[in-house]
Amino acid sequence: MPALWPFRNLGLKVLALALAIVMWLIVAGEDTVERGLRVPLQFEQFPAGLELLGEPPTLVDVRVRGAASIVSRMSPGEVVAVLDLRTSTPGRRLFQLTPEQVRTPFGVQVVQVAPATVAMSFERSATAVVPIVPVVDGTPAPGYVVGTVTSDPQKVEVIGPESVVRRATEALTETIAVDGARANVAESVTIGFLSPALRLRTPQRANVSVEILPGPRERTVRDRPVQLRNLHQLLTAQAIPSMVDILLRGRESVDRLSPDRVVAFADLTGLGVGEYSLTVQVTAPADAGVVGVTPQIVQVTIAAVRD
Repeated sequence: MPALWPFRNLGLKVLALALAIVMWLIVAGEDTVERGLRVPLQFEQFPAGLELLGEPPTLVDVRVRGAASIVSRMSPGEVVAVLDLRTSTPGRRLFQLTPEQVRTPFGVQVVQVAPATVAMSFERSATAVVPIVPVVDGTPAPGYVVGTVTSDPQKVEVIGPESVVRRATEALTETIAVDGARANVAESVTIGFLSPALRLRTPQRANVSVEILPGPRERTVRDRPVQLRNLHQLLTAQAIPSMVDILLRGRESVDRLSPDRVVAFADLTGLGVGEYSLTVQVTAPADAGVVGVTPQIVQVTIAAVRD
């Protein structure tokens, strides 16, 4: 083993010592100040098999003391309060939070921590398998209804505090919108729970399919008069035929629908004197889909009003 020589690089050692002394003198000569900071509370050594109930504090207030040049430039991210949970057991527990549990830059002293005591409740972890219930919103196009809603997977495993898991009956999905749909709707959606204490044991998504079907009821509303809309005031018009039959489809409410709520019309906007073949248009309640009109075309004769 080579002999240690205490005077090797003596010049560098002396210089380093001198710089350290100078820096100490500079800091020691500064004013000492105090400052309040709101800093993050960090949990360490969380025991396996335990769950935290409720929302623990995420920030605490600390007062620090040190040289003005250090404290004034210090950001809250440089100071962290640390709580060691390794001894935690099920039930309500109180933890002391002392200045010694706050990490700070060199030369900064923690004077006070608030709150000085943190209360938290723990329960044993539990798991359960619950069905996925897709959330469907909206109304399909008139004349169509929502059929079978399926999810792949159909069930998921949930984990969380024992008491909360016992009350869990289902997992929900993001909303699948079916407004105006005339065909099946399929989406890959996020799975979640109403309780923030619950989570999926294995993060995953659900492939949800919503069946959109023609309404189970059909009804023909006969002999509805064809209205002639947007005719210029100096003109007169006549439609042949003047009445049509309208086939509706929808839910059971279609059977109870008043014929007066089903209106057939031809739009004469911008038309002058002459003969026209026009498509019959229909307005009906939102839950009644118009399947067909017989006849679809009417012959409209427009003439000038006689003096």
